[in-house]
Amino acid sequence: MTMRRTFAPALKAMVVLEVLTGVKSAAQVCREHSLKDSVFTRWKQEFLHQAPQIFERKNAHCQCEEHIAQLERLVGRLTLELEIAKKASLLLTSPHNGSGS
Repeated sequence: MTMRRTFAPALKAMVVLEVLTGVKSAAQVCREHSLKDSVFTRWKQEFLHQAPQIFERKNAHCQCEEHIAQLERLVGRLTLELEIAKKASLLLTSPHNGSGS
């Protein structure tokens, strides 16, 4: 059984960019990296398909930060409520709670 080779994402991007910028031909990069043309074609399609998302990530990142800040505020408020509830519970269950001792 043959093992599949794995390639780093940076290498895939570099290979595709070399072809897209005209530095090398597709046949040349396939020979240099011992790739089948179908593998290179798949990398190129994936690269071109995901390229627009590079510019969308900034907005998504801001939305994530906003959501995290909202959750942190919620955790803070719930922590305060818990502390108040614990103090109230201690006051209500203390032994000298109105017994006059």
